Amino acid sequence: MENGQMPQVQPLQPAMSSGNQITMNSLPNLQQAQPTPVIKKDNSGLIKTIIIIALSLALLTFVGLFVWMTLQYNEASGDVQDKIDMAVAVAKDEQAVKMENEFLEREKYPYKTFSGPVDYGELTFEYPKTWSVYVAADASSGGEFSAYLNPGQVDAIGRNTLSALEVKIVNKGFDNVVSEYQRALESKNSGLTVESIVVNGTTANKYSGKIPNTEFNGYIVIFKIRDKTAILQTDSVFFKDDFDKIISTITFNV
Repeated sequence: MENGQMPQVQPLQPAMSSGNQITMNSLPNLQQAQPTPVIKKDNSGLIKTIIIIALSLALLTFVGLFVWMTLQYNEASGDVQDKIDMAVAVAKDEQAVKMENEFLEREKYPYKTFSGPVDYGELTFEYPKTWSVYVAADASSGGEFSAYLNPGQVDAIGRNTLSALEVKIVNKGFDNVVSEYQRALESKNSGLTVESIVVNGTTANKYSGKIPNTEFNGYIVIFKIRDKTAILQTDSVFFKDDFDKIISTITFNV
């Protein structure tokens, strides 16, 4: 060594041949491949939609059922109320009719007494005081006795006049009068029936139905008074109760 200096050491350089030169471009790609992300399907929206639809249908069903039940209830309530109103109206009408009938019955009392000719057995019976009497033939000179009774006033007597009560005492035997009514009973479409009753201890015939030679439906009672025959007749079934009561009060001299 010259001049006492240390020799300089050169850094070693890798030996590179021209055929094996390493470059950065020749280094393998060491970047790691990234994994493909897994996408998860979100079904919560579909589930919510199904739930909403189900709830909507349930709500619609409930509303429809509620409306139907309300209509049924209102209809049933209306029917019940109509029936109640009708029943109340009928009850009021029946009560009014009952009170009217009771009033009319009270007005009939005290009953009056009807008296026929003494020579004809003095036929007597009770009749409502609200009835009027018209004696058409008094038999003062013999012949037939006839009288008519009606509520209020007695209308002009005629074939088509309806009377609550007609009283006749005819100069015919009982059997002859029975024969006349028997022919009416046996006639075609007579609409008349007969039954036997007792009047003042005497056997009598009571006819019900269409009165012969008239368009009326009523009742007729015939019985014997001495050598004559009494005929009591009502021209309407409306007077049946009054007629039966009158018949029950009849007295006469045999």
